[in-house]
Amino acid sequence: MKEKSESYIKEILSTRVFSVSAYLDLLNTLLQACKTRVVGEIFEFKRAQSGHAYFSLKDKKDGSVLNCVIWNSVYNLCGVELKQGLEVIVSGEPDIYKPRGEIKFKVSSVQLKGEGELKKQYDELKKKLGYLFVEEKKRPIPELPSRIGIITSKRGAVINDFLNNLGCYGFGIKMVDSRVEGQEALKDLLLSLRTLKKQKIDVLVIMRGGGSLESFLAFNNEALVRELTGFPVPTIVAVGHDKDVPLLALAADKMVSTPTAAANLLNQSWQRLEWELKEKEASVFSFLSSFFEKFKLLEYKVKEGLLRIIEGEINDLKTRIERFQSVVLSNDPERNLALGYSIARKSGKIIRSIEDIKIDDVIDLEVSDGIIKSKVNERKKSKSKS
Repeated sequence: MKEKSESYIKEILSTRVFSVSAYLDLLNTLLQACKTRVVGEIFEFKRAQSGHAYFSLKDKKDGSVLNCVIWNSVYNLCGVELKQGLEVIVSGEPDIYKPRGEIKFKVSSVQLKGEGELKKQYDELKKKLGYLFVEEKKRPIPELPSRIGIITSKRGAVINDFLNNLGCYGFGIKMVDSRVEGQEALKDLLLSLRTLKKQKIDVLVIMRGGGSLESFLAFNNEALVRELTGFPVPTIVAVGHDKDVPLLALAADKMVSTPTAAANLLNQSWQRLEWELKEKEASVFSFLSSFFEKFKLLEYKVKEGLLRIIEGEINDLKTRIERFQSVVLSNDPERNLALGYSIARKSGKIIRSIEDIKIDDVIDLEVSDGIIKSKVNERKKSKSKS
């Protein structure tokens, strides 16, 4: 396949006449495949007003030179202060600047060469950011967390160790797959934090396995540390460090050494609740058992007394019912009709006054065994009402 590609390119180059611009475009396309890491010593370093940095890398052995450029946004994230004489490892790809026909190495990340320089940089940054690591700034991990945000690589044992040790408490997990190795992981980690910042989660967990100081470069980056300390919910960093604790772990609200430890930490409040519920359950059953035992002992003693009280209440209720029944019967209209009284109605309405009727009105007189229809011939008020 490689031979075919090379043959195809040679054919194009040999049969076509390019403009300068088109040829440089072709070269830049081919140069994109040359992305790599280069080590060398910085000299002729300068930073433009725009913030972009220009410098050359010199080979210590034969003095070979590679011109480099690092854009302002990349430089601000790299976490390394570039200066004359500093030996660094840069990642990037070559690129031809068409207006001048100059080739420069576009730097995408920078790291110091050698454990000594890395340790020096680590110590300086740790001192600079020390105020972010104080205990007073730490937030407690929430009780009974249910929504967990995770940043780690989906490949490898880390995520499996975490999930295998996470309890069955109905956790909802939102995971962002990210590179976690070396300086190149920085952009992924920053993007992952900004992604999960928009999600509704209770706690954030960042995880990776152990490694050398060089492999932890992204975790010792100032921009990443500041991004984490500004995260809206409590954070846990679980990394397998050995000698020097990553600055990101120092900045977290809770630092643990392994993904398993992070899972156990999230389980704690749920396990405590589970134990408390079991204790309460045992206490309730104990109380009920004791109560029913005492009830059985008292039941025999109070049984006859209770029956007497109940019988008295029933008798009292019967007496009251009979009294109410007597009152109702004495006021029953049918009983009064049987005694010789009648009820006068006009159009179905009871006549209570002579004012309710007129001469020639037809009225109904209800007696005990029927109704008498009658016509009014005369109205006369009683003397006592006149």
